[in-house]
Amino acid sequence: MMTARVPLLAVDGGGTKCLAVFADTTGQMLATGRAGSCNYQGTSREAAALELTRAIQAAKHQLSVSAAGGSELLKPGVEESQPPHIGVAGNQMPKFGVTPVSFAPQEAANMTEKEEPLHVGCAVFGLAGLDTDYDRQVIEEFVREALARTHVTADRIVVENDGVAALIGATGGAPGILIIAGTGSIVYGINNKGESARAGGWGHRVGDEGSGYWIAKQAINAVLRGFDRREGRTVLTDKLLHHLGLRTEEELFNWVYSAEYSVDKAAELSKLVSEAEQEGDETARLILEMAADELFLGVLSVMERLGMITAAFTVVLQGGVLQNNPFVRSRLTDKFRAISPLAKIDEAKKEPIYGVIAQGLQLLQKGT
Repeated sequence: MMTARVPLLAVDGGGTKCLAVFADTTGQMLATGRAGSCNYQGTSREAAALELTRAIQAAKHQLSVSAAGGSELLKPGVEESQPPHIGVAGNQMPKFGVTPVSFAPQEAANMTEKEEPLHVGCAVFGLAGLDTDYDRQVIEEFVREALARTHVTADRIVVENDGVAALIGATGGAPGILIIAGTGSIVYGINNKGESARAGGWGHRVGDEGSGYWIAKQAINAVLRGFDRREGRTVLTDKLLHHLGLRTEEELFNWVYSAEYSVDKAAELSKLVSEAEQEGDETARLILEMAADELFLGVLSVMERLGMITAAFTVVLQGGVLQNNPFVRSRLTDKFRAISPLAKIDEAKKEPIYGVIAQGLQLLQKGT
């Protein structure tokens, strides 16, 4: 059976959402699909595999709908493919403009049985939670499972930590440091010798300092400390309770230990800390100062290990905290500039998927 072909599948999967994109050789976005968290460390292997499947399936469905409407997105001509090679690489900025589609789990399951197979030249996955050899084994397994479920084959599959994929994509492999502070956090760097180092990214249970989830935990702790009168009251109390539809601090405590609590739901509370800081709340300001300082410690660690203090390189800032919280962003960049004046901070507010697509484009251009 003839199989339709698209040049690139790029997937960015973090602690809050999973975004799948089909793109052409210029980086033009052809179709996108969105699902929930595919970080198996924050959910489970099965849940992560399902969300990854949903995201790819939603993008594939949008692609087929566009083709049915007369758009020449799908190019037939591939009858079978060789087993894909797994590796890394990256650069060139993509173009965007397609609204993501998402499906409920059962809808996605039904569609996987109906749609035609699709072949891509390269599939690049930048996924949170890939930190050890064991993680790689687990994640590569459910990546292949998701591709099989959605009837997508590839000449080459690249599976990397989301930080690695985003940095290589953003800099093309040139020296740089990526700081991600979204639901989780990580710092990743590459020097002019091609050596790499990372700091943080150890997950919500023991790390992710400076992330949205970490900020939210500090806020909840501050509210409960205020309730105990170990600290003064903070406007965070009213903000958190109102946002969650709760009445008392004790109900907040019960929510934290209930089945309703999740990493991504808690991380949403970090926006309230930013609001409180802008209203002059001292507790919120201290929390955000600590967040920026923790991220800077990770940056300093990576810079020192890679000998980059006096080097010229690019710094890439990604994730909701650094994109949307001006206090944390400003404090972090000020501290950074003070010790590394030759570093160029990329002020463009790009989503991580940009780097993943750019990495795939370079692979396609090299033909490897």
